[in-house]
Amino acid sequence: MTENMPILTRRRIEAEFAQGIFEELKAEFGEDAARRVLSAAIVKMAQATAARMAAGARGGPSLDSFRAIQHLWTAEDALRTEVLKSTPTEFHFNVTRCRYAEMYREMGLAELGAILSCNRDGAFCEGYDPKLKMERTQTLMSGAPHCDFRYRYEAEAPKDSPAD
Repeated sequence: MTENMPILTRRRIEAEFAQGIFEELKAEFGEDAARRVLSAAIVKMAQATAARMAAGARGGPSLDSFRAIQHLWTAEDALRTEVLKSTPTEFHFNVTRCRYAEMYREMGLAELGAILSCNRDGAFCEGYDPKLKMERTQTLMSGAPHCDFRYRYEAEAPKDSPAD
């Protein structure tokens, strides 16, 4: 059922639920602990989702298969992106509008937006394919003019040569 639901809609439902859990955790254990627990849960969810998606990728996970699923996050104009580079080993783009960030602000969850959304991005790569690496130095959620996503697909790491 949720597989056909746009991710933006799914994130709204998750955020409503997460907000209630966060408030209870905060009251019981303090804000820092509540943030750590929520962050850890979101990371695990992102990794598990990525692993499921990777398992369904034709020919196995790759940068091409990752590129091919980007439409899931941009559906319903959820993200506006500018692709800067797209090669067999690199995929660079900027996000110039993020309705996820806008939605969290509208819900009064701006302070949790990075945990609920931005936190997933690197974790998704880890779950999708360990060779997929992401760098990002800024986000719209934190007030920057754009998010700068830089993905690279690394070849197999060379084996350490025996010591002489």
